[in-house]
Amino acid sequence: MSETRCGFVALIGAPNAGKSTLVNALAGEKVSIVTRKAQTTRAPVRGVAMEGDAQIVLVDTPGIFAPKRRLDRAMVDAAWSGAGDADFVALLIDARKGLDDAAEAIVAALPASGAARALVLNKIDLVARERLLGLAETINARAKFADTFMVSAAGGDGVADLRRALGARMPPGPWLYPEDQVSVAPLRQMAAEITREKIFERLHDELPYQMTVETEGWTERPDGSARVEQVVYVAREGHKKIVIGEGGRNLKAIGSAARKDIAEAAGHPVHLFLFVKVRANWEDDPERYREMGLDFPKG
Repeated sequence: MSETRCGFVALIGAPNAGKSTLVNALAGEKVSIVTRKAQTTRAPVRGVAMEGDAQIVLVDTPGIFAPKRRLDRAMVDAAWSGAGDADFVALLIDARKGLDDAAEAIVAALPASGAARALVLNKIDLVARERLLGLAETINARAKFADTFMVSAAGGDGVADLRRALGARMPPGPWLYPEDQVSVAPLRQMAAEITREKIFERLHDELPYQMTVETEGWTERPDGSARVEQVVYVAREGHKKIVIGEGGRNLKAIGSAARKDIAEAAGHPVHLFLFVKVRANWEDDPERYREMGLDFPKG
């Protein structure tokens, strides 16, 4: 029998580089929520991909950007922490944006990370080949990468090649998770993330970024279903009205969409009950950060 291998791969990059989409593609199932809103991923999310005898634990990190608020700092700290703890780091660059200011700052900070790393140019289906080759050459001249990959996370191009290469780089060791497990997130946390995704999909830019969802109750019922109670925390009364919508229209649509995905993740029917509460300055509450899986930055 071949020797098993297992290791951690951290995917880092600027917001909207496509990290969550790539994690989902590598794992073969949905692990991270994906929306068009920047900075959707707030805390590291772990997914599991299998490649032969290798188990690859993928760490989808928050986008790295110049933080302005306490929540921003917590997210960026979590991203760099995930990179520092990984066996291998994959830097994702949106090939359409190229080496913009955000990507430039991340590349400049990379030498501080000791892990071996690869450059992954994403969204290659939207960029001319000549530009891709020039971009890869420019970035490799700025920092040392063990490999360079060109992929379309959304379209699937190059994803299998990347997974094979990552599998080959995993160190010898026992698998940490069952072979058929694709997500490491607790079900309650995943359910909260699913609802947050549906809120952004429904409301787009109507609702400010300062919103969070927590699963406050999960009760298994005798009939095999579960009663799930979640609270949507917003910062202002006006935001609450947006989430609920006229006659409760938005909240009903969000709940219906979230219930389907949560039931699929749980493997059995769920009865979802959503509540919206105003909690001003929730970003200064350490408990909210613990619920999100983030360390509370002081100062």
